[in-house]
Amino acid sequence: MSKIIAITSGKGGTGKSTVCAGLGYTLAKQGHRTLIIELDFGLRCLDIIFGVEDNIKYDLGDVLSGKKTALEAVAQIPMASNLNILCAPKTLTAVNAEQIVEICRSVKKYFEYIIIDTGAGINSHVFDIVEQANLILVISTPDPVCIRDASLMSDEFYNRGNKSQRLIINKISKRIIGSELISNLDEIIDKVGVQLIGVIPDDFKMTVATGKGTPIPTDSEALKAFDAISKRLGGEFVPLTVKTV
Repeated sequence: MSKIIAITSGKGGTGKSTVCAGLGYTLAKQGHRTLIIELDFGLRCLDIIFGVEDNIKYDLGDVLSGKKTALEAVAQIPMASNLNILCAPKTLTAVNAEQIVEICRSVKKYFEYIIIDTGAGINSHVFDIVEQANLILVISTPDPVCIRDASLMSDEFYNRGNKSQRLIINKISKRIIGSELISNLDEIIDKVGVQLIGVIPDDFKMTVATGKGTPIPTDSEALKAFDAISKRLGGEFVPLTVKTV
């Protein structure tokens, strides 16, 4: 049985899609057959992040319209042979939770992990889709607005009975921790109210790689953080070490 992981955030700008890409990439590199389903309709970016912008023949819009099956629309990522993506359409397309559930059901026997890159924002569309996941990863940055929105989303998930939540704090740097903005990581965790699973440093090497669609350098601190989180998702005990760059 594949494990369905929904990655979500309360607002745009948290780096949610980059987190999806980083986790998908490291899970695949660890030998796990992984699929990322992108739901940012009209705002897709995974094709650019993985350097396959010119190679995407079909997307989720073709699946929803019935032109292609989900498996036919999946694109394999050359830089990580176990990684596949199902890109969002470039235009806004109507979708409901039942359709996403059916897509996951149709491909789950082919993948160990299915990562759902939800659209950002607090709306019923996101909540209905995320409810189908085995695990919800809530993304926040140290920005007070992001923290509050992440807390509101998490509270709504709990109200709906979604207890399997974990927090990823993204875009951490030396200038942020201990500053007037945020004193320490515990402050973010307490405000969001979700158990921490990982911290991603603000890493320029990662930014360049995802912007150019090239493999993430092995000495990237962000890559090391994603690798550790991926192992925790698989049940391994990996100590949390926070290195900011």
